[in-house]
Amino acid sequence: MHLLLIEDSARVADTLRSKLAAEGIRSDWASSGHAGLRRALEGGYDVIVLEVLLAGMNGYEVCSRIRAAGQNTPILMLTAKDGEYDIAEGLESGADDYLVKPSSFLVLVARLRALVRRSGQSASSEWVVGDLRVDPIGMRVWRGDAEIGLTAKEFSVLACLTDQAEQVVSKQEIVRRVWENPSARPLNVVEVYISSLRQKIDAPFGRSTIVTVRGAGYKLIDQR
Repeated sequence: MHLLLIEDSARVADTLRSKLAAEGIRSDWASSGHAGLRRALEGGYDVIVLEVLLAGMNGYEVCSRIRAAGQNTPILMLTAKDGEYDIAEGLESGADDYLVKPSSFLVLVARLRALVRRSGQSASSEWVVGDLRVDPIGMRVWRGDAEIGLTAKEFSVLACLTDQAEQVVSKQEIVRRVWENPSARPLNVVEVYISSLRQKIDAPFGRSTIVTVRGAGYKLIDQR
């Protein structure tokens, strides 16, 4: 995947591009609306991540101009503007998706892959481990036919385990992928969320699918 990031904060852009690179996603960065529009119209990108709060030309206008030029590249708006009118304006300007900061990086990547998939590339829409089903786009979880309610952070931690099922995932990797500022988060925060997940997706169904691998991390297994 080749992504164009239009974001005015160098710090945010550097952090996000580093995380994207770790997921195998190439990215170019434009620091202003005018520069972003110019690069977007040059084409060659699978998806565009667009901030709304840009100097000179805001994200809504950038998006509208991209669409007016006949460019159909999928666009995801990633911004702190979280009002319902903000979201409506973003979608009406031509964006395909809208995600409010701060957000789970794992969910961002899942949504980006969904946009690329809908534009013509193929990818799996759900993760399935035994009778556990996880929808990374809709952020929904089922054990068999029973849907399980999770908080956004619980879902993101579970998604880290599910997309690497049967493999050990370290606490460090979970913190890096789920929290915006991983260096400020103690690793024991992961233990809190793992305990909560076990109470929701395992205990009520007589399962023990989240396994602790001492000294290494956690692993989600198929236990039917």
